[in-house]
Amino acid sequence: MPASWRVSHYAVAGALVVGGLAWATRDAWPWRRPLTALPILVDAAYADRTETLGRRETLADVLARGGVTGRDYAAFLAAAKSLPVRRLRPGLKFELRRLKTDSLASRVTVRLSPERRLTVVRGAGDAGWVETIETIPWAITRLRVTAAIESSLYDALDKAMADSFLPAPERRQLAWAIADVYDWEVDFSRDIRPGDRFTVLLERLESSEGERRFGRILAARVDVARTPQYAFYFEDSGGGDPVTGFYDERGRSLRRAFLRAPLQFRRVTSRFGSRYHPVLHLWRAHEGVDFSAAYGTPVRATADGIVARVGREDGGYGNVIDVRHLNGIRTRYGHLSAFARGLRTGERVAQGETIGYVGSTGLSTGPHLHYEFLVNGRPTNPRRKDMGAGTPVPKQLAGAFDAVRDSLLVLLEPKTPPLPTARPITAARD
Repeated sequence: MPASWRVSHYAVAGALVVGGLAWATRDAWPWRRPLTALPILVDAAYADRTETLGRRETLADVLARGGVTGRDYAAFLAAAKSLPVRRLRPGLKFELRRLKTDSLASRVTVRLSPERRLTVVRGAGDAGWVETIETIPWAITRLRVTAAIESSLYDALDKAMADSFLPAPERRQLAWAIADVYDWEVDFSRDIRPGDRFTVLLERLESSEGERRFGRILAARVDVARTPQYAFYFEDSGGGDPVTGFYDERGRSLRRAFLRAPLQFRRVTSRFGSRYHPVLHLWRAHEGVDFSAAYGTPVRATADGIVARVGREDGGYGNVIDVRHLNGIRTRYGHLSAFARGLRTGERVAQGETIGYVGSTGLSTGPHLHYEFLVNGRPTNPRRKDMGAGTPVPKQLAGAFDAVRDSLLVLLEPKTPPLPTARPITAARD
């Protein structure tokens, strides 16, 4: 049989096989399949934006930027019953969400507090708005921080704590909390010297979203002139009057008859003693302490007392207030810009109550407070005067206080030996 015949035979057979396979798969031929469009992937159906409540703005101004106006705004207010519309603070952030195909916001979210988030969602059709409140859980962790003060308490905390440990605004809150604990014991603007150390045991709160903030102080130690000043938080509400506050290692309350300083935001510009007077241009006894502060800073009474003088003085004090206290003590506040509303001679004032505002009246070169501490009419250095004795824990709670103090001390200073047990101490013996 000729070779050419065999080749043609095989070629025909192969063509028949390929044709059969092609016919068997005819449903997969492109021209036999129905035409279909490529699927549309929607990965951003919503547009989110954050609006901040500005100064002198209202809620209506913020929501108007999201298209919520008129009757829609009225319906929003009716639904958002948990939103304190009249007490919103400037800087509050509102998260607005809308469909990209719509110009009106369909969801408004605002953080009412660290623990609460409010969300108001627009319902379908004429359903109106619906409010929901989300509770944000916070986990509590006890932490210990220790550092040396070289320039200020703020700087020491900034160097000792990273942002990941506690954000800068929360570090400032911690600094003020430390100052508040020692408000009767230590003036951090005058008493602290470079190299003085502090240790604080605190609670840090962390949310499920990774936020971190300062909670409260449990215990602290501040070394002032190499002398440790302890503070332990103790509370007991079982039976009788509740006992709550900070106490020293011997169980004496840190609260005293007099505060260490008349300003909460304070920075001393001159020490007690002789100085060159900047207006009179002569040396004279400077019978008090000057606290530098911004114009209008509130001035507080350092102790309970009765207003003995309030008004303008022709001498160097300018606007001045005298407050009479027990045991022949008076305090004087000079160069004030204004007095607290309604303050008058003979009125009782409480410790910490605002009685005036920092100014620059009288013989003054700039806004500051002149503060005097007079005993039987004689100016006395308030830094060296006993601020009073702290009330001790009740005798029946001395054992409970010792247990709390010792448990906190182990965390505050792990290697410190036990402190003496608490015992009732009278003011006369202290």
